[in-house]
Amino acid sequence: MTATPQHGFRALTGMRDVLAPESSRRRALVDTFARAAQAAGYHEVLLPLVEDLGVFLRVGEATDVVTKEMYDFVDKDGTRIALRPEMTAGSVRALVQHKPLLPWKIWYSGSNFRHERPQKGRYRSFDQVGVEVFGVDDADLDVEVIALAWRFYEMLGLRQVRLLINSLGEHDDRERYTEAVRVYLESRRGELSEKAIETLGRNPLRVLDSKRPQDQAVVIDAPKVADHLSDEAAEHFARVRAGLDALAIPYTLEDRLVRGLDYYRRTTFEFVADALDAAQNAVGGGGRYDRLAEDMGGAPTDGIGFALGVDRILLACDAEGAFPAPQPTMDAFVVDMVGGDAARDLTHALRSAGMSADRRFGGGSMKSQMKSADRSGARFALLVGSDEAESNEVTVRDLRGGGEQRRVPQSELIDDLRNHL
Repeated sequence: MTATPQHGFRALTGMRDVLAPESSRRRALVDTFARAAQAAGYHEVLLPLVEDLGVFLRVGEATDVVTKEMYDFVDKDGTRIALRPEMTAGSVRALVQHKPLLPWKIWYSGSNFRHERPQKGRYRSFDQVGVEVFGVDDADLDVEVIALAWRFYEMLGLRQVRLLINSLGEHDDRERYTEAVRVYLESRRGELSEKAIETLGRNPLRVLDSKRPQDQAVVIDAPKVADHLSDEAAEHFARVRAGLDALAIPYTLEDRLVRGLDYYRRTTFEFVADALDAAQNAVGGGGRYDRLAEDMGGAPTDGIGFALGVDRILLACDAEGAFPAPQPTMDAFVVDMVGGDAARDLTHALRSAGMSADRRFGGGSMKSQMKSADRSGARFALLVGSDEAESNEVTVRDLRGGGEQRRVPQSELIDDLRNHL
């Protein structure tokens, strides 16, 4: 049997507990995203936390997510499974399995897991919200998806978020560009960091993402993807840019934006929060992709989507003083000075009538119960003392209206509260 640590168990490295009021804030953020997505015709999908390992290998075996960060293990029945490190691959698996009517527009929220080095705004267990659309090859859809995320940031009150966009072209374009970058980086191999040299062997494009000054001095002169786009890909990207211009969504062309996963093609984009430190300011991103459905045994299907990091978004909100945690609210708090029966019965009656109500257990003085009422955020305190109990009444005290109070028969209490809430 495993011994209990001397000071008790603690959350694992990179994992953490989220308590109120921060937990309420995160729930409010997801609810805000749900409103934005549903207003654009997206429907929620709930995906498993674990999948067959093969689902995530389709993300790309040259990515750190697969080679270093994924939590994978053998299930009790011998199946190789993994905790999801991202939600696009699971969405594609669901598409292939259930064959929904296309176009399929979905949104999701939930936890993902990557065994990476914890730092501010980055944990090994992290939450995301995002969307995916399958079955449409139209540049205007790229604009809609980007605009949805932009609108969400606005709904949160963020004003210092920038949009970076790029195009990786078609698969042949990307392969030509990857080779051009590989040849260039090999020619300056001696100037790269050891980490960059290791990445170069797996995926040359990922070196372009390096934030190390040593590598950036080399990357700045790397070939530009725009010089390797086919006419079709260039036309698609021009339509995306025209759409963003028409919607007055500002953007910056970033020709070294390649994203961290291997499945992207054509449009790629990223949102950065200028209120955060530059090294940790990415608050979401996505792009267009295909071949994932085909790799999982389905028909070739176009797709586009994004994922936004909840932790980083909330840090950006803190930095801008936006989207504070919601204040606790309650319709009524029962202060029972006659033994507890009134508190038990009144809270049950109010909840059955669709109101929110709470009480303090274990009794306590009038003063201590009123403190609990104040902390609850209740609009009204319902006082039941010996006089009220004898006359079958309740004293209703308005906790937000200067303490004004009135006596109400218990039989009329619910109607009275409804009239005043």
